[in-house]
Amino acid sequence: MFQDMTKKMSESIEPFKELVNIQTRMLEELTRQQMECTKSCISATIEQTKQLQNCQTSNDLLLLQQSYAQELEQTLKSASDENLKSLHEARDEIELITKSAFNAFASE
Repeated sequence: MFQDMTKKMSESIEPFKELVNIQTRMLEELTRQQMECTKSCISATIEQTKQLQNCQTSNDLLLLQQSYAQELEQTLKSASDENLKSLHEARDEIELITKSAFNAFASE
């Protein structure tokens, strides 16, 4: 009887373990993406600073700043898209687990 109860308890906790694993993977992926985005922004800033020395006119400076702003915008947009993709994937996995857990309860 005790073994049956332990088995039932382990089975009932399994979806929660899966949810924790999904959230852990999602957070690891988001962290990796944010680190890449930060690294890219820092690199762009360093490169832009180096290029400042080559500016001869105010127009050169304006073009450099526009290029820098566009690069940062693209980097942030890309990071945002990747973050949303990771969140959607995690949500889809969680929905599958939730549906299967509810279906298991409904069939009992």
